[in-house]
Amino acid sequence: MSKSKEASVEKSVLNYLKEQNRPYSATDIFNNLHKEHGKTAVVRALEQLAQDNKIKEKTYGKQKIYFADQSQFPEASEAELSAMDQETVRLGDEVKALNQKLLSQQSLLSTLTNSLTTEQIIEEIRTTKEECERLQAKLDALTSNTKMVDPEVREQIYSEHTKLIKEWRKRKRIATDMIDSILEGYPNGKAALLEEIGVETDEDANVELPK
Repeated sequence: MSKSKEASVEKSVLNYLKEQNRPYSATDIFNNLHKEHGKTAVVRALEQLAQDNKIKEKTYGKQKIYFADQSQFPEASEAELSAMDQETVRLGDEVKALNQKLLSQQSLLSTLTNSLTTEQIIEEIRTTKEECERLQAKLDALTSNTKMVDPEVREQIYSEHTKLIKEWRKRKRIATDMIDSILEGYPNGKAALLEEIGVETDEDANVELPK
């Protein structure tokens, strides 16, 4: 390598260490300079800079760490150190808040990923309503009939009716949660969304979920 090229690599490495003012290994510097110079050239430059006392070198086990000579930087005042401590605390709190937000978003994404699609919810609601209407009609016919119904048959009907009401309530809750999630990123109101995806509410169908 020519002398001018070596000088260019040394200047680039020295400027980087001064700007960052933190310890790095040769590999870190090579990568952080976006591999602008070959790794061998970076290692040679670091060794030469350390030999010339332009940077400091520390050895930890088998790894060498390089950093700028701190004597070239002015000492920070008490006020500056206090300000840096406060900024460190602020940034730490900000990182915690961002991590919590990330976890929340990941949880929401997982919920949405594992939930039914909008089309599936619409079909489930339609099927459940039809089944409830069929059973309600059957129940009305039986309760209005003066002929006594076998107790076991009656109990079976009531049990099935109760089961379907619970399923109706469960699926309505799932549909509501899904619609609310979609609305978070939807530009228009709820009525516009329901019309766009073709969802018919209980109110639209003039039906009411039994208590």
